[in-house]
Amino acid sequence: MQKPKKLEKGDRIGIISPATATEKRSDLIRAVETLEDWGYKVILGKNLNKTRGLVAGTEEERAADFNDMFRRDDVDAVFVAQGGYGSAQIINHVDFEAVKASPKIFTGFSDITSLHLALNKLAGLVTFHGPGISRFNSDELTDYTKASFLSALTSEKPLGDIKKASDKTWLNVINPGSAEGELIGGNLTLICASLGTPYEIETKGKILLIEDVDMEPWMMDHMLSHLRNAGKLDQAAGFIVGYCKNCVPYTANPGYHVDMTLEDVLDYYLKPLKVPAFYGLPLGHTKDIATLPLGVAVRVDADEQRFRVLESGIKS
Repeated sequence: MQKPKKLEKGDRIGIISPATATEKRSDLIRAVETLEDWGYKVILGKNLNKTRGLVAGTEEERAADFNDMFRRDDVDAVFVAQGGYGSAQIINHVDFEAVKASPKIFTGFSDITSLHLALNKLAGLVTFHGPGISRFNSDELTDYTKASFLSALTSEKPLGDIKKASDKTWLNVINPGSAEGELIGGNLTLICASLGTPYEIETKGKILLIEDVDMEPWMMDHMLSHLRNAGKLDQAAGFIVGYCKNCVPYTANPGYHVDMTLEDVLDYYLKPLKVPAFYGLPLGHTKDIATLPLGVAVRVDADEQRFRVLESGIKS
């Protein structure tokens, strides 16, 4: 796997919209101001934040911005505005040879999982599962998110233990034990969508990261069943399941018993595998989110409820 150069003060960050445009136009303005306050220069994609139905411009426009940022010598890193929907539409237009020739930091999560999987498999690039810049403002960017993001992109030291955002957070152990392997994965919906494509996820001997949002337990069951039927679950060395926000029955009422919860679904599919797995770290659609390098060595120790990144995702 190729590692991108670390981010340094004065570096130039290209901003693109491979999926959906930001909800508010001011999100982009505030994010640019934040990055500049941190000491970076910002280059905006030509088609950034266009709107075309569900997505931010045509496939060709969004892919053109992606390719342009990787081809340009005056761009050091590529950040996305946000996830949303549509990243998979542009994969057939991506210039993977340009990515191989000029490996750069690439960040994002949620719908951006499609691009992470494609870049990992087709370009051999370490990428970063972390926040889009739409939350880079004083209202939404937490100290936890900022510290994790900058540590992952600017320090050559391995991130080490990924901490809980709060000591009050409960981490649920699904299976005991410990395992090491290369980190792969992201949003469960997009992981499943990769099956049968040239960038289909490979899980053999790897630690599989899973997270999602606004999915009823039966939907999570459906997707985990899909991965099991595709032979992807039993090949993994271990699992780290990020906190899945609002993954409850849509008619959930705390006043009465709900027959099936997300924890029940995770137990059903992961317990029989007898590999280490636990649930609840801030690795997805949460206010606090840890930034993780995908494609590097990590360790899951469910006995101690520890998830440790053993290898830096960047080089000097």
